[in-house]
Amino acid sequence: MKKTDLVLNLSNNSNLSKTDAKAAVEIILESLTQGIVSGAGVEVRGFGGFYKKHRKARLGINPKTSERTQVGEKFVPFFKSGKSLREAVDK
Repeated sequence: MKKTDLVLNLSNNSNLSKTDAKAAVEIILESLTQGIVSGAGVEVRGFGGFYKKHRKARLGINPKTSERTQVGEKFVPFFKSGKSLREAVDK
C-alpha cells in the first residue's frame, strides 16, 4: 500500500475529503517521524512500536569488488510489531 492508497482508503471510509485525508496522513507521519527522531519512540497498542536504534561501527564488504570499508556508527529506524498484528499476519 502506498501513501496515496492510504489517503484514498481514509477518505472512502470516513467523512473526510481527499484533501483533508491527505492532511491527516501527513500529520500522522510527521508526528511518527518526530517521535522516532527525538528518541522517545512511538507505540501504538496492538499494532507495534517505532524506535530509534543505534548500530555500532563495523567493517563492511562491497559485494561487487570485495573491498573492505569501515562503516561508521549510526542510528536507524526500527519497528517492532505488536502481538495483535503478529497474530493477524500469521492467520
